[in-house]
Amino acid sequence: MLLSPCSSAGIVFHRSVRKASSAPSVLDAQCPSRLVLDRIADKWTALIIQILAHGTMRYAALQREIGGISQKMLTQTLRSLERDGLVQRTVHPVVPPKVEYSLTRLGRTLIEPLHSLCRWSEKHLAELQANRARAKTVAMVADRG
Repeated sequence: MLLSPCSSAGIVFHRSVRKASSAPSVLDAQCPSRLVLDRIADKWTALIIQILAHGTMRYAALQREIGGISQKMLTQTLRSLERDGLVQRTVHPVVPPKVEYSLTRLGRTLIEPLHSLCRWSEKHLAELQANRARAKTVAMVADRG
């Protein structure tokens, strides 16, 4: 009897078949798909994918394009994306070493969804900021009263 690694609504199904497979569900706390969601929902991942969608880039150029990302965070994110097969790191055998980053076939499948998410955040920025300001004002008034 095998336990499926992912199931909807947190229910683990018992199966008597040799191979158990259920659809992955990010709503299941035990499902590894949550790790995938964590990686692709990260703001630095979204920005790196957006930049690399335009083509291969070197590390320093990526850092300049993103703006505000530390060297440590860029390195960690690129390593994670490379490990997950979303970004390819190419080292050219020259002195000094030339390292370039590009999206893999799998990484390119994220361009459109992440582009849509970035555009949504830009489109609704004013409304979100107004809501935050309104909530802050309400909280300040409540604290006084």
